[in-house]
Amino acid sequence: MGALDKVEIKKLTKRYGTERALGGVNLELAAGKMTALLGHNGAGKTTLLGIVSTLVRATDGTVTYVSSGAPVEGEHVRRQIGMLAHSSLCYAELSAVENLALTAGLYEVDGSPEAITAMLDRVGLEPKARDRAARTYSRGMLQRLALARALLTKPSLVLLDEPFTGLDRGGALALGEQLGILRDAGAIVVVVTHDLEAIAGRTDHVAILRRGQLVFEERGSYSYEQLKDVYHRFAN
Repeated sequence: MGALDKVEIKKLTKRYGTERALGGVNLELAAGKMTALLGHNGAGKTTLLGIVSTLVRATDGTVTYVSSGAPVEGEHVRRQIGMLAHSSLCYAELSAVENLALTAGLYEVDGSPEAITAMLDRVGLEPKARDRAARTYSRGMLQRLALARALLTKPSLVLLDEPFTGLDRGGALALGEQLGILRDAGAIVVVVTHDLEAIAGRTDHVAILRRGQLVFEERGSYSYEQLKDVYHRFAN
């Protein structure tokens, strides 16, 4: 089976003890589209991303992954997911090159020096840092390495939780452009961010959570001013 066509989220609920993180969220994520998942801290965004990534189990509701028009699950789904979480998930004692070589081996994808160099070039990790241990990296450098790790497997579902953290303005805008390229190549891209400028003009779908509820959803292109407007009207 090939890439994912869409992800259907229905009545998704997550509780942690008596606390409700998500309450009956319905959402559809489509191939070739970038979804901006917005909301204040604690709105449920990271929980939703965790469930869609298969790393967190929902309390109730369903997430259906569709490939070639048919539902798929298990290993096929996981191989299609590239995740950039709050934690880099990179090995601190390994260099950037070693981290990517290890990922390539685990996922059985191209881990040649040429492929690794091309990916590190793509995310803008400076060449002189690529053979140093990741523990010596700045937050922005770690973010670039984590993105390279997430994209190396050529995922068709790309989930990014605050990907612009630690990047300077130029780096954030360049990453936003990369996400647009992923979308244009047919990937399902979901971005949790407070950096509205970096995704302005690139997102095709905006969804806003407030206290675990989906309070706004609309498809279409949004300028920076439009994103700010809907965020302030619906997230608060």
